[in-house]
Amino acid sequence: MALAQILLTHGMADGEFGVSVDDVVYSYHSNKDSSKLEAKLNGSMKDKASDADRAKLIMWTREGAPLEHWKKVEPIFQANCISCHSVEVMPSIAPLTSYEEVSKVTETDKGASLDSLTRVSHIHLFGIAFIFIFVGYIFSLAVGFNEKVKAAIIAIPFAFLIIDISSWWITSIFPGFAWFTIIGSFGYMMAFAIMWFTSMYQMWILPRNGKTYEINEWTDKRE
Repeated sequence: MALAQILLTHGMADGEFGVSVDDVVYSYHSNKDSSKLEAKLNGSMKDKASDADRAKLIMWTREGAPLEHWKKVEPIFQANCISCHSVEVMPSIAPLTSYEEVSKVTETDKGASLDSLTRVSHIHLFGIAFIFIFVGYIFSLAVGFNEKVKAAIIAIPFAFLIIDISSWWITSIFPGFAWFTIIGSFGYMMAFAIMWFTSMYQMWILPRNGKTYEINEWTDKRE
C-alpha cells in the first residue's frame, strides 16, 4: 500500500506514471515552469477532472487567475475538487473552496513548504521506525545468520530512513539531492524485504520441512 501511495502521488508529479528523479524534484524542490495547481492537474490530479475542465483551469491559471473570471471556474472546483479539498473533509490538504484559497496554489510552485516537510517527516520517522523495530526484533530470532551480518541488516533500514528523510529537506534547496531520496527508499525497502521474507519462511515454511530448532540447541550452537 505504501508503494501504491507513492506511485499515485509522487509518481505522477511529472505527468508520467512511475517514480523518477523528476517526480522527486517536482514534489520537494518545485516545478518553476508552472504553478502548483497546474502541476497537479498535469500530474497526480490528472484523472480527477475531464480534459475540458482541466484545460479551463490551466488557462485561467496561466492568465494570472483573475478574480473577475472566478465565477466561470468555481463550478469546476465545486464538481471535481472540494469533495476532498475542504477543511471539513481533509484538513491536512490545501482547501479549494474559495477564491482566496485557490489563489494560493495558482502562484509559481515553490516546492514543499516547511510545515509540510515537518509534518511528513514526523509521521515517517515515528511510523516507519516502529515498523523496523518490530520486524527487526522478530528477525533477531532468525537462525542461520552470522551475528554481525544480522546486526547490520537490522541497522541498515534506520540508516537509510535518515538518508531518505534528510534528502527531502536538502532536495527542497538543492534538487540534485533527489537521487538520495530514491537510494534511501530502495535501501530500507530491500533490508525490510530480507527481514520479512526470512522471518515468514522460518516461522511458517521451515518447520514443515522438518527443520525445527530447539532454543537451547540453537543457543548452544551460537556459543
